[in-house]
Amino acid sequence: MRSRPFYDVVAALARLGVGIVFMAHGWQKIEAGITATGRTFDGLGVPLPTAAAVYSAFVELLGGAALIVGLGLPVTGALLFLDMAGAFVFVHADQGLFMVDEGAARNGYELVLALGMASLVFAAGGGGRLTLDQWVIGKRLRGAAADDDEDDAASFVESLRQAELKPPKKPRRTPKPRASDPPAATEPSATEPSATEPSATEPPATQNRPADDPGDDVLVAGRRKASHRRRSSTTQPIKPPAGDDKTSP
Repeated sequence: MRSRPFYDVVAALARLGVGIVFMAHGWQKIEAGITATGRTFDGLGVPLPTAAAVYSAFVELLGGAALIVGLGLPVTGALLFLDMAGAFVFVHADQGLFMVDEGAARNGYELVLALGMASLVFAAGGGGRLTLDQWVIGKRLRGAAADDDEDDAASFVESLRQAELKPPKKPRRTPKPRASDPPAATEPSATEPSATEPSATEPPATQNRPADDPGDDVLVAGRRKASHRRRSSTTQPIKPPAGDDKTSP
């Protein structure tokens, strides 16, 4: 498994080599002259030879330099791939693979094919991280993160400031009872005995009963009546018969 730093170094070396080749071909066309290069393209059957010469010269020169520093790789790689595709279709496709075969120049498409595929790889994101694009993107991301941190800090300070300026809530006061209001019902305390429950200190009702009181049962109601008769018979005086009053002196 390859490591990321090793891949970045290899990708940077590949960009350097391909960029040097493109810059050399672009500089060769500019040095020969755009007009002379256009006439050469016209002799090879390239359509719009002057425009094709301008495009090829400056894209190869500037695009090669952009490959080396890693600037705008998706766009740079795509432009260089189109340049090599045009060269393959209009100039080198019918000349065979090799540029030189059996000691004779064949002007084959081997170099055009290799440079075009390498440019396509760089356009697809294979240029590694040692590029000017990554440096610019990383700087922007760091700036955006710093801005976000500053915004968060400012919002936090503002929230603290708003909390300090906000007046505290006043405690809710209970209304004072008026003389015309009925007294509020109070629940009996746990320590106070209830009116329905007998107190622990109150003596039971049986302790105050007389000795001859058998109780409140219905069955003893007759006994109460008998005792009442007994009491009445002993307390009331016996009246003498009516005949005795007449015989008494």
